[in-house]
Amino acid sequence: MRLWHIFYFDFEYLVEGSLSLFITFEGVEGSGKTTQIQRLKKYLIQKGIPCKVTREPGGCPISEKIRKILLNPEHREMVPMSELFLYEAARSQHVKEVIEPFLKRGGTILCDRFSDATVVYQGYGRKIELKWIKRLNQASSCGIKPDVTFLLDCPSEVGLKRAIQRNQTLKQENEERFEKEKIQFHQRVRKGYLALAKKEPSRVKVIDTRVGEDKVFEKIREIVDHLIKIKTPNSKLRTVNSFRRKAHVF
Repeated sequence: MRLWHIFYFDFEYLVEGSLSLFITFEGVEGSGKTTQIQRLKKYLIQKGIPCKVTREPGGCPISEKIRKILLNPEHREMVPMSELFLYEAARSQHVKEVIEPFLKRGGTILCDRFSDATVVYQGYGRKIELKWIKRLNQASSCGIKPDVTFLLDCPSEVGLKRAIQRNQTLKQENEERFEKEKIQFHQRVRKGYLALAKKEPSRVKVIDTRVGEDKVFEKIREIVDHLIKIKTPNSKLRTVNSFRRKAHVF
């Protein structure tokens, strides 16, 4: 997990046929989610679309504190069910404080991980029964599901190596509890992601990151452009007040 510098633009606006999009990014450790989220944010802002970048676990003060507990490598004794409940608690706060209000205002959310991550990490990875996770995800997310999920896919070994190098470079070793898991755990996580994509192909879009950063973004942009066209066929976004720039540094 890397040190995030999250910048977003918050607009007051009117929309004829309000655009409200929830876009999530998923993938194994080191799959390149942060890079693609930042590129998409820049692209949407250039199109005049209000967007907010956030992440899980985290995204708001309370959830960020839970994040520190979850990702601290010193917490080796944490049992799977405790881990699951902490993730769900962080999501519940995040949804109510950040995601739901912004979507209701007609904004676009770009989120680094969401409920799919809980299914694959705690379900496939920790082997907790999926029926329990499904119920908890439904409650903590208030029934909110992404309009589209980009699954940035790469071999677990490749992603894990990148993640470890990144943590060392950014001195983020205090957030590498999952990077310290055995490779078999990460392979189960990837298998879980691909199973989700097979189950929900219309929502979960698998992109092979081995084609390169630019080609990955081209695919993301094409899908997002199509989604925007579908959601706002006859509308134009009009900014009525100057924007206020906010910076959140975690």
